[in-house]
Amino acid sequence: MSLRSLALAASAALALSAGLSACATAPSPAQYRAPQPAKAVDAERLYSGRWLEIGRLPMRLTDGCVAGTTSYTLTGPAALTLRDTCQDKTPTGKEKAIGARATILDPGTNAKFRARYFGGLVTWEFWILDHAEDYSWFISADPTFDRLWIYTRTVPSQPELARLVERVRQLGYDPARLEFPAPLPN
Repeated sequence: MSLRSLALAASAALALSAGLSACATAPSPAQYRAPQPAKAVDAERLYSGRWLEIGRLPMRLTDGCVAGTTSYTLTGPAALTLRDTCQDKTPTGKEKAIGARATILDPGTNAKFRARYFGGLVTWEFWILDHAEDYSWFISADPTFDRLWIYTRTVPSQPELARLVERVRQLGYDPARLEFPAPLPN
């Protein structure tokens, strides 16, 4: 290998390493702008089964995604797995899916967790900002105030959706920015 080839390979490896470490870094507390979770979470109730994504703040990652779901499995007192899916463009479109292992960051309260996708190359923190007492819905966000999702167990009625959107507003988010992709049918 020539000295030039070696230098190019080393530069590429350094750039890849820097890029991957940037992906793997969770936000620092100085970047937290989201409201703190409103109440504790019963991990066995919230982190089990399938949830329907009803609303979200737009982001490039979910462009074209409809009928989104997240399925949780509690695997230990402070550990869970999740599988996010959506359909491409229509509720009957091709499924896109990604899985993660997650760690609950606040055991006992159980409202914050860190998910590691792609074997830990991409790490996101999620906070459960609020949830129904009967665990029929929850609102989650990242701590930087940039991402937000509304999840329910079944497709909500229009009055139920209006109450959830109002709760998003009460949490300090602009509901006019929400998008409501077509959900999976009940």
